[in-house]
Amino acid sequence: MHIKIPSFERTRHNIGMLFICSFLLLQVRAQQSRPNIVIIVADDMGWGDVGFHGSEIRTPHIDQLAREGVILNRYYVSPICSPTRTGIMTGRLPERYGLRENVIAPWLDFGVDTAAEFLPQMLAQAGYKNRAAIGKWHLGHSKRKYLPLSRGFTHFYGHYNGAIDYFTHKREGELDWHNDWEASKDTGYTTDLITGEAVRCIGNYKNHGPFFLYIAYNAPHGPLQAKEADLLQYGFDPSKPVFGKEPAGNEGAMGRGNTRRQTYAAMVTAMDAGIGRIMEALRKAGIEKNTLVLFQSDNGAAQKEGGRNQPLRGFKFQEWEGGVRVPAVIRWPAGFKGGWTSEQVAGYIDIAPTLREIAGIRTPPPQPYDGVSILKNLKAQRNDPREFYLGNGTLIKNGWKLVAPKPAVSQTAAQLFAIDKDPYEKENLVARYPGQVKTLMDASKKYQAIIPAEKVPPYEQGRATFKAPPNWDISR
Repeated sequence: MHIKIPSFERTRHNIGMLFICSFLLLQVRAQQSRPNIVIIVADDMGWGDVGFHGSEIRTPHIDQLAREGVILNRYYVSPICSPTRTGIMTGRLPERYGLRENVIAPWLDFGVDTAAEFLPQMLAQAGYKNRAAIGKWHLGHSKRKYLPLSRGFTHFYGHYNGAIDYFTHKREGELDWHNDWEASKDTGYTTDLITGEAVRCIGNYKNHGPFFLYIAYNAPHGPLQAKEADLLQYGFDPSKPVFGKEPAGNEGAMGRGNTRRQTYAAMVTAMDAGIGRIMEALRKAGIEKNTLVLFQSDNGAAQKEGGRNQPLRGFKFQEWEGGVRVPAVIRWPAGFKGGWTSEQVAGYIDIAPTLREIAGIRTPPPQPYDGVSILKNLKAQRNDPREFYLGNGTLIKNGWKLVAPKPAVSQTAAQLFAIDKDPYEKENLVARYPGQVKTLMDASKKYQAIIPAEKVPPYEQGRATFKAPPNWDISR
């Protein structure tokens, strides 16, 4: 029996269907417009160790990123590893999580507060189904709640600790190489394994909506170890002695060149080749234009470990520019124009708020960001005044930089630089501008007053009696 539907009911039905279709279409378009996100972090790579800063080290693929993307010429980080990675993941100063002057050593029972929202947890809200962490973690490993798969990542491949052996993948005598929760017996040079997994993930994720890859190379951090083929590019002579003494436990013994600089250069070039493979995978997948790629170092090069921060002053562990200002490039052809250099003061704590805006997440974060979104600066090619805290009383604000090595430093001990005009920190202007010194010292007090719920223990605490768990299996 055929029932005739009144015309007004048909009209209402058609309008309803049109609304549903329009809504679904908008959802599909929003999903397609959100970029894939690839964050690549080098470990202890100096300002002067990329080709686009004039280095003799060959970095053709990073240099290509710099030509095609935006060079972030005033990009700041913490002067050591775990604090920088904390800021990247949370958009907040590492002081809030008890991290600034220390990393999370293998023997320390500590991790970033699990109440913090990490990048993958945020991006999951915007439809990023696949979210992989590949490479070095270093944000807590003593309990499962600190590990990547408990912090919003859907896949993890890499190592929990810093300073693992590049060939044996061991730290403290135990294998620290993992595929999700399981120990991985994959063999090879860690830089190559990290690259290979990143390429594999791109192939697996490319047809399943926007994805997030956090690719954290352990290169060129010590122990300094390189493949012979890469060492030969820098004049390695196998008949001559290699640098240094035989290490305790034999970790870090393989892959040494004749000098530290030679070995370091070979390590950087191997990482650069990996970045080239990652970019080629994006091109072959046809998703290069709508993939946001950020490359940065986590801090400046360490003193006497092969890296160079010149012409910047200082090294890793220091708030001088050489410790906290790092090579950085961002590229997103579908989002903003490349081929230029930004002088906007920006840094590691700005990544989360910037990605939050790009992903279209309109709800505020559960904890207020210390960083800001720099998307408008990238789109409009403009620079805005900025206050940026670098730790230990050191602050950049509106063209000035106050360097205060200790939180309770007196005004007479502080150093002041017109950092926009004097990026090499050669002329201390404290005597000439005492009022500016006081202004910056007063501005830094609110950061020095931050009191975390828990603070990372001293680096050596528990080291003497520590024994690593077999295969670094964290079962609780």
